[in-house]
Amino acid sequence: MKKHLFLSVVVLFALVLVSCAPAAAPAEEAPAAEVVVEEVVSGEPEVCASDAYGCAVIEPGQTVKIGMSSPMTGGYADFGIDAENSGLLAVADAGDFEGWSFELMAEDDEGGAEGGAAVANKLTADPTVVGMAGPLFSGATAAGIPIYDAAGIPMLSPSATNPPLTAMGSAVFNRVPFTDDAQGSAAANYMFNTLGFTKIAVLHDGETYGKGLATIAKSEFEALGGEVVVFEGITVGEADYTPILTTISASAPEAIYFGGYSAEGAVLTNQMKALGLEDAVFFGCDGTFGADYLSLTGDNGEGSYHAKPKDPPASDAKGKFDADYLAAYGIAPVVLSPFSYNSYDCTTVLITKVKEAAVVGGDGNLYIPRGAVVDAVRGLTNYTGISGTYTCDEIGECNVEGPQFMTIVDGAFAYAE
Repeated sequence: MKKHLFLSVVVLFALVLVSCAPAAAPAEEAPAAEVVVEEVVSGEPEVCASDAYGCAVIEPGQTVKIGMSSPMTGGYADFGIDAENSGLLAVADAGDFEGWSFELMAEDDEGGAEGGAAVANKLTADPTVVGMAGPLFSGATAAGIPIYDAAGIPMLSPSATNPPLTAMGSAVFNRVPFTDDAQGSAAANYMFNTLGFTKIAVLHDGETYGKGLATIAKSEFEALGGEVVVFEGITVGEADYTPILTTISASAPEAIYFGGYSAEGAVLTNQMKALGLEDAVFFGCDGTFGADYLSLTGDNGEGSYHAKPKDPPASDAKGKFDADYLAAYGIAPVVLSPFSYNSYDCTTVLITKVKEAAVVGGDGNLYIPRGAVVDAVRGLTNYTGISGTYTCDEIGECNVEGPQFMTIVDGAFAYAE
């Protein structure tokens, strides 16, 4: 009993000593941790917390990237090469912002929906991509819109003209070219009222752009009182369209209107001459305008018609661009495709709106509120670029002008009367 009593006293004494001891000093790491948290909070601008898509964060040494989605290889490569050429000049002219430079990320979508989606997934995975100067083709655009929408990347296309694109309810998609509604209607009116044609055939390539455009041209031509003897699609990439041309020849139309691109348009033009259609006129669209069609058709292209955007007004900016393009690439703009000026303007607009919204944070990073840039592009008002003056409406249509028509005379494009 005495032994147990002694142990109890010792334990009780020890407990008293512990309770009377001073509290342990706090760990030295705690204040450091608080400082780190404070730096992160103070580095990000307040606008990022309220922005619908948050902010892109560009660290020192990184570039601010503008994407471009277009066909860079294959039969439609001239369109993509021309767009990249123009975009690179726009980036060079834009300079930097607070020490950050801009970079054009031109990716090959092969002009189709599958490629458009693949490029969209690749670019939206890069947190330094803050805009899309494109896509160029309508099929690639339709596939990419939902992906760019989810990422909050503003789109400004120089040439995607399919009317339903702006009816998809996208917050980010906008375009500067005239639509296929305007082009198809203008082409039908030109053929019927200016050229005096009353009987035509209408062909298309089965793709989003070509079929949509051909459908509008057919409808408008018939509404004017004209007759469409054949309305058919062809298979892209074929080297022989004689079966459909033979069918058309039996109806003796005055013209064949084609919705599609130069590769297939050139095959049709060349084969028309050997199938009793030598007196019929090939009437193309803006997809058939360019050096590629001239080289593929040679003498067979004489007298054909093609659409393109209206010439930009003369300006110092246009003169500089023309000279820079020629010096850099050895050819003039609007030779490879009709959208040289549009591509420059789209890239420039995106960079301009990014600069207006960007903020350097307290941590030395560049913060770009994505939603603010999306809203700024959609809110474009009386913006004067090289290719014209643009105001975007509530669904992203930024151009109210229609096309002008060209014809081929002595192997070169000339203004049609």
